[in-house]
Amino acid sequence: MANSVIKVNSTTITQMEKHYENNRTEKTPQGAVFSAKTNGCTITAYKSGKVLFQGASAEVEAAKWGTVTPSAKKGPSASKTPTGFQPPSNISSLSIIGSDEVGTGDFFGPMTVVAAYVRKEQMQLLQELGVKDSKNLKDPQICEIARDLIKTIPYSLLILHNEKYNELQQQGMSQGKMKALLHNQAINKLLSKIDPEKPDGLLIDQFAEPAVYFKHLQGKKVYKENIYFSTKAEGVHLAVAAASIIARYSFIKEFEKLSEKAGVIIPKGAGAQVDVAAAKIIQKKGPEFLATITKKHFANTEKAAKLARR
Repeated sequence: MANSVIKVNSTTITQMEKHYENNRTEKTPQGAVFSAKTNGCTITAYKSGKVLFQGASAEVEAAKWGTVTPSAKKGPSASKTPTGFQPPSNISSLSIIGSDEVGTGDFFGPMTVVAAYVRKEQMQLLQELGVKDSKNLKDPQICEIARDLIKTIPYSLLILHNEKYNELQQQGMSQGKMKALLHNQAINKLLSKIDPEKPDGLLIDQFAEPAVYFKHLQGKKVYKENIYFSTKAEGVHLAVAAASIIARYSFIKEFEKLSEKAGVIIPKGAGAQVDVAAAKIIQKKGPEFLATITKKHFANTEKAAKLARR
């Protein structure tokens, strides 16, 4: 059985408790705030702020609320990236291709993945443009910075639209494998763009152990020369921060298109407000239409259907 663990604050615990209100189980383990079962996954939130997800869809369900902590994985070396894949201490001064993704935990909208190449000579320019961890930027700032970025650095953008995402998911492909395939494809496309120039290395914002990442890519063309993995990689090199900003910009643009298509302003995330918006869309355009603009295996699909029937 797959396990995932995230660490959240008390506000998020309260939001989660409300979100899973209709799925709560009778028994709550010692030290837990609540326990719920939904979408092939058991969720247990503890007073410490740790939330345990168990079941086939643990990875997907956990991604709705936060980033899985490395300690969630078993084994003596689980808490750190294996030697050989750790970024070198001087990585921030090297010319690097960085890759990141957006949209994995959002019910509405696609997954967007970007690989971006930042030469060491461009570091100061990117800092002047305002490039930093996108989590510290608001959407209007992201859009403004991204419009300059896409004219400044080589990058490769891939968008996995909802209909294709749902098709792959129904075929049994995990979200982790989708991400690995998209990161690899974006990196290969960017390497072709900058050829014959070669980066000093590649840095992937880590969403899986390197061994798992490469297992997902069996049979695919994979560039393995100086490839590094790091959690919170946006703070490790500006290339990942730039990739994240461009990916977020693309995601925002796709969201605007979906809102126009749906005739409803659709919210980001996977919380209660998302259920309400989805219910309105069902009432206006039907469940079949909703499935074309959402990750339909998320628990929000069932919750929205219940709200729409009221």
